[in-house]
Amino acid sequence: VEKAIKEKKKIVFTGHSSGGAIAILTTVWFLEHYLKPGKTLMSPLCVTFGSPLVGDFIFNHALIRENWSNFFLHFVMRYDIVPRILLASLSTVGQELDLILKLLSQKAMFPIQGSVREASTFYTSVMRNASAVASHAACRLMGNTNPILETVASFIELSPYRPCGTFVFLPGHGKLVVVKNADAILQLLFYSAQLCSENQLNAVAERSLNDHLGYPSELQGCLNWQNVVQLDHLEGLPLSSSGAAAGNIATNIALDDLGLSTRARLCLRAAGEHEKQKLSNQQRMDNKRQEIELGLAKLEEYKSKSALCKVGYYDAFRISKYEDDFKANVTRLELTGIWDEIIEMLNRYELPEPFESRKDWIELATKYRRIVEPLDIANYYRHAKNEDTGSYMYKGRPRRYKYTQRWREHGLRMPVGSSAESCFWAEVEELLLLYRTADPGAFEVIRERTINLERKLDEWIRSNQISNDVFLKGSTFTKWWITLPIQHKSVSPIQGQINSEI
Repeated sequence: VEKAIKEKKKIVFTGHSSGGAIAILTTVWFLEHYLKPGKTLMSPLCVTFGSPLVGDFIFNHALIRENWSNFFLHFVMRYDIVPRILLASLSTVGQELDLILKLLSQKAMFPIQGSVREASTFYTSVMRNASAVASHAACRLMGNTNPILETVASFIELSPYRPCGTFVFLPGHGKLVVVKNADAILQLLFYSAQLCSENQLNAVAERSLNDHLGYPSELQGCLNWQNVVQLDHLEGLPLSSSGAAAGNIATNIALDDLGLSTRARLCLRAAGEHEKQKLSNQQRMDNKRQEIELGLAKLEEYKSKSALCKVGYYDAFRISKYEDDFKANVTRLELTGIWDEIIEMLNRYELPEPFESRKDWIELATKYRRIVEPLDIANYYRHAKNEDTGSYMYKGRPRRYKYTQRWREHGLRMPVGSSAESCFWAEVEELLLLYRTADPGAFEVIRERTINLERKLDEWIRSNQISNDVFLKGSTFTKWWITLPIQHKSVSPIQGQINSEI
């Protein structure tokens, strides 16, 4: 890999069966180690054939969020059982699995004496489990809110494995069916390998194993014909052969080749509608950007007015004596409603995965957190919530700030917890409480935390992450800092800043 990078060559990771799984993980390793922001590098490609699944829903979510999903291309024969194996739990297929894996590793074509029965049992067990996984996922896609769904899922062992990247299904007849929607791929893994009748069980079970070894001959025919169908715009798929519009004839033939029933097509439609809804949600959030910007501008104005009074907006809001303080609180609550909705949608995966990697939203979220979180902290300690609940950082910090902080740290590849500048006032409040309750002159109780806070504050001020109003004469921080022992203040990195303001 190092040699190929130095020679500026494109790297392709590839493998068949378990080798495909290794290729996927190796590609992720490569992307994490070598694809850095601002670094010029040819994008890698991962191509697998009959690979088992390697990750869960979060794995796929992360690949799409990082814009890495397009680097993965997986070929799957229609009946190949290996890409479906991990949709079943080990406990349900364990008895036949050793024999099946042994036969596959020998690259033997079937039937082999004594293998037909095991193949049939194995196929049935895997597909029964795949049915449970696909059905549960389809119910969620269709918005089923029946509590029975979760009750059943709580005592049925459902596999966490999910597809990632682009899948190319090979239904036969020299055709390729390309699908990128992970929800649709999961449904296809189940429905495309269905029996037409119970009498076909042994034949399909054998084929499910033979297909795993048939990629070279099948792909050669496909690539020669170059008969490719992209399953896009899933929400508009025809539900039957007779229901296809003129422009959907090729798509409908591909669905027929995959043996998809009306129920299967409905599941694919649900996957398409879910994706369409996420894009609609994103548009709705994008339309609220102006409202967020307007609210932040109002709080910036409030901040500037408070600075003119030599107090700072944190202390002005903590006291809340004037009409401007009341208006600032109304704006704070309005912004809280918008951001709580955004965070809730992200937690429910109701926004497109790339939304979290968008630079404009990372910057807006950071701006919001830096301006508004100090007001939440002021409100928390003004009402003495710490006395009942505990410190703000450990018990009172809302999820919207935790999430947006991690959002920035991940987007900029920063160490976890390194972007805590918006929590400055929470640490000040806690140090004040400790200093007041300690014995007279017992500065040693808070020495280390004070030194650490001063060091960070100096860095945040220099990088414009915190404004100079924390050093104003009427600031709680300034009033507390000047009471500290002179030996400490004389060597403090922020001494000059406070003296200049006083």
